[in-house]
Amino acid sequence: MNHLYFGDCLDILKQLHHKNKTGFIDLIYIDPPFNSKRNYNVLFESIDLKDATAQKQAFADTWSNVSYIDTINEIADLDKDLHTFLKTLSNLRVSDSAVAYLSTMAIRIHYMHKVLKDTGSFYLHCDPTMSHYLKVICDLIFGEKNFQNEIIWKRAISTGSSKSISKKFSSDADILLYYTKTSKFTFNMPFKKYGESYLSRFKFKDKKGEYRWQSLSTYSEETVKELEQKKEIRWNSNGNAEYKQYKQKLKGVAMNNIWDDINVINPMSNERLGYPTQKPQALLERIIQASSNEGDLIADFFCGCGTTVAAAQLLKRNWLGVDISHLAVRLIAKRLVDTYGFEIKHQFKLDGFPQDIGSAKELAQNTDKGRFNFQEWVIEVLLNGVVNIKKVADGGYDGYLTFNISETQKEFVLIEVKSGNVNVKNIREFIHVIEKQKAAIGIFVCFEEQVTQPMLKEIKQAGKYQYTGTGYQSDFEKIQICTVEDLMKNHMPKIPESTKTTFKSAKKSKNDDTASFGLFD
Repeated sequence: MNHLYFGDCLDILKQLHHKNKTGFIDLIYIDPPFNSKRNYNVLFESIDLKDATAQKQAFADTWSNVSYIDTINEIADLDKDLHTFLKTLSNLRVSDSAVAYLSTMAIRIHYMHKVLKDTGSFYLHCDPTMSHYLKVICDLIFGEKNFQNEIIWKRAISTGSSKSISKKFSSDADILLYYTKTSKFTFNMPFKKYGESYLSRFKFKDKKGEYRWQSLSTYSEETVKELEQKKEIRWNSNGNAEYKQYKQKLKGVAMNNIWDDINVINPMSNERLGYPTQKPQALLERIIQASSNEGDLIADFFCGCGTTVAAAQLLKRNWLGVDISHLAVRLIAKRLVDTYGFEIKHQFKLDGFPQDIGSAKELAQNTDKGRFNFQEWVIEVLLNGVVNIKKVADGGYDGYLTFNISETQKEFVLIEVKSGNVNVKNIREFIHVIEKQKAAIGIFVCFEEQVTQPMLKEIKQAGKYQYTGTGYQSDFEKIQICTVEDLMKNHMPKIPESTKTTFKSAKKSKNDDTASFGLFD
């Protein structure tokens, strides 16, 4: 079964290596943060009608300058040469941030090498800020002789006045370092289409198709006889042999290490999902087709919005994806459902989120001890909503959803999540918040055992919200209690179908009428 993991890829890699002492993955592609010292945000539908969007940090492209010492010490027990290299860098005029980043990457690449098959391949997507250091790290881990290519992906064309006045050449390319574990590896040469000027040379035509006369530089008597029988050879005035080269038999131009035929995703493209650093799927399709076969296992340990996973699924490969951001994991699961329909959920296992009510309660009790918050899980994973990052104290609302009532107007649904003691007073306070914020609907989330009859009576008295937008009319309960148990069974609240979610929807690969999305049914 395919696997999608939420968590630090180092923890996942150690688990996978412990369970599989020999390599089991055919191809690994990673596109980790580049150490560009940038913070990347994802965009949400804003609850503030004055603003177009709200933002939440998806990940920070920065690294701890303290904890990397522990990582370097751990590497000492794994790879002496790798440890020496990193220790040397830390003693030179290389910034602590750079050494922290390289140490973070080195230990993870070490374990990626461990879980890779002997016939496997590894692609590291990077940029010039760290690529020279990363290549040394990969040389030490994979061996210099197993370095195959430095691939240059020309992702953009230089345009605009800001680039023309810059005091340096514009940076329009990324780098992919391509390694294999041994000298025996899968490789299927990709071919690029010929240009129109070349194809225009095929000026002749017979029953077999369009052709041109091409010099036959080396040939045997057997080859000449075979071509003469087919009437596909002639001798020119210089006495040299020429044969009929048919256009339909052309494979194309064998790809070199300069990839300039795959463009970065257009901001208006249907492929763009609203996630920072998203790469075009065509790029991953080329890598997967070149370095694997159908049925092979493809892995991405920094899988972001899941382009590697989507490409592997399309090309009939098995896959394994890991990301440390729950926003990313949620987006990947949604992307697969949007593209392949609801049934795809039965073809992969989701690891790292609570899978039963016991683990959900454990998260609720230990929220302060970990980096993943119970409220975030309920709002962003179960309800596809947005956490209220402006909240400063209890008694307000924890998150929200928005929906359109016309092309220019929208309403919002407020969400309140409770994990501790709950009573009817909390419902009354929430109703007051709904009225104060002029929200259309309120969703109150708690555990099943916390729901009381007075609470149910109170929400009944709150009345209905009448929806009249986007072509239909319907009444919805103004305040709704949704239990964690119901949400984990994909029993979602009753709200207008036009409700917005955080990310754009992926393009469907087939007809599918599924209207709802949940992770746990």
